[in-house]
Formats: sequence, structure tokens, C-alpha cells
Amino acid sequence: MSEMQVNIVTPAGIVYNHRASSVIAKAVDGEIGILSNHMPIIVPLTINSVRIQRVSIDAADWVAVNGGVMEVRDNVCSIIADSAERARDIDVERAFEAKQRAEEELRKTEAVENKSHSKRAEISLRKAVNRITVSKHKRG
Repeated sequence: MSEMQVNIVTPAGIVYNHRASSVIAKAVDGEIGILSNHMPIIVPLTINSVRIQRVSIDAADWVAVNGGVMEVRDNVCSIIADSAERARDIDVERAFEAKQRAEEELRKTEAVENKSHSKRAEISLRKAVNRITVSKHKRG
């Protein structure tokens, strides 16, 4: 089986570093699937999940990625993200609290028509929902 190295890093450090057979991520222009020997590419990512099919186990790893860039070349897939969290590391209770705060903030900002605050609240809400969605893919 062909494989590649997958690295996900944030300003806080390395979040993910394993061999994989495939990576599926959400780019700004839509979903992108990466297999080994993929042509070199650099794409901006959205707030969404990244699914990584590991070589060493018969299961996928899921990572909540909050924006960033994916670069693929020479059988290395590197994701540099603003923030990222593996499914196994997500505190679901905290994610639901963040979702509630973002929804409340969104209601407040829409009531006063503050577009910049409204946009920030929407982004916070998308991040919280992404974390909740990815947390459902915890193994074991």
C-alpha cells in the first residue's frame, strides 16, 4: 500500500504526525482528497474536519481544523492551521458551551446590526460546531 506522511501543525505545536494512505479536507473551493504520489499543491482550508486514513490501523483519524493551508509534495501532506484539535482531545462540554456563547453573541449582534461583531460570532459558532462534529468520531 502506498503511503505518505501527514503533519498538522499550529502555532501551539504539532497536533498530528503519522503515516497515512489518504487525507480528505475541505478547501475554500470544495472538498479535496489526497492520495500518495499526489501532484504538488497548496490550498487554503476552511473551518472543517480533516479525515486521515492511517496506514497502521484500520480506522480514520479526525481532526477539527480552523482554517489554514495544506501543502502536498513528495509524499508529505502538511497542514498549517490557525488551530486544530484531534477528535480524541476535544472537550465536548467545552465545545457545547462555546457554541451556546457564540449563538447568544450572534443574537445580540444581529439585534444591533453590528456586522463585524456578527461575523466574528458566526466564525466562533462554526468553530464550535466543527469541534462538536469531529468529537463524534472518537475511537474506543
